[in-house]
Amino acid sequence: MRFDTLFRIGTLAALTMLSSACVRRSGSYVWVDQLPAPADTSAGEYMLEAGDLIGVTVWNHAELSARVRVREDGRVTLPLLNDVAVAGRTPGQAARELEGTIKARGLVVSPRVMVSVEETRPLRVAVLGEVARPGMYQLESGAGVAEALASAGGFTDFAHRDRIFVVRKTPKQMRIRFTYDAITAARGRAASFRLRPGDVVVTE
Repeated sequence: MRFDTLFRIGTLAALTMLSSACVRRSGSYVWVDQLPAPADTSAGEYMLEAGDLIGVTVWNHAELSARVRVREDGRVTLPLLNDVAVAGRTPGQAARELEGTIKARGLVVSPRVMVSVEETRPLRVAVLGEVARPGMYQLESGAGVAEALASAGGFTDFAHRDRIFVVRKTPKQMRIRFTYDAITAARGRAASFRLRPGDVVVTE
C-alpha cells in the first residue's frame, strides 16, 4: 500500500477519534446562531488564517520586514518583534496592529506597515459520519457546510439531519451544531458560516 494512502487513512482515523471524543462530552456544543458575531470587515476583505504565507513590509526598514507563514497558533515570528498574532485579522488590521507594536517598542517613530497575502492555505476539511463518502476534501475558499456535505456525496439513510457538527480546533476547540434545514434555507448564522482549514464536519 502506498505511503500517501496510509497517511490519508491514518489522518482520517485520528480525526474520527477526535470527533468521537467531542461527541461523547455531554453538552459540548454550541448552536451556530449562538456564535459571537464575526469582526466587521469592509467589502468581505480576506481574513488571515493559519497556513497563509504573508509578506510584512515596514517601509524603509528592511530589518523589520519578513516573508513568513502563519503558524497553527495564529502567530508569526518577525524580526525584533518575536511572536505576533495575526490570524482572524484582515491584512489591513494586522498592519495597523503591527504599526502600534513597533511604535510602542520604540523601534520606529512613525512606522508604515503593509501586510500582503502571498499564498493562501488550501481549504481542506474532513467530512465524517453518516455521509456517502467520508474523507478529506479540498473546497473553494469561502465554502460552507453545504458544500462539504455535497463533496462527500450527501447523507446516508441513517443520518440525523438536525445533528450536523463542525469540530473546530483553533483558536480553542469547539463543536458547532447545525440543522440541515437551516443550512439549505440559508437561515440565521448558518447562511454566513464559512469553513476554515482543519475543520471537521461530522454528521451523526
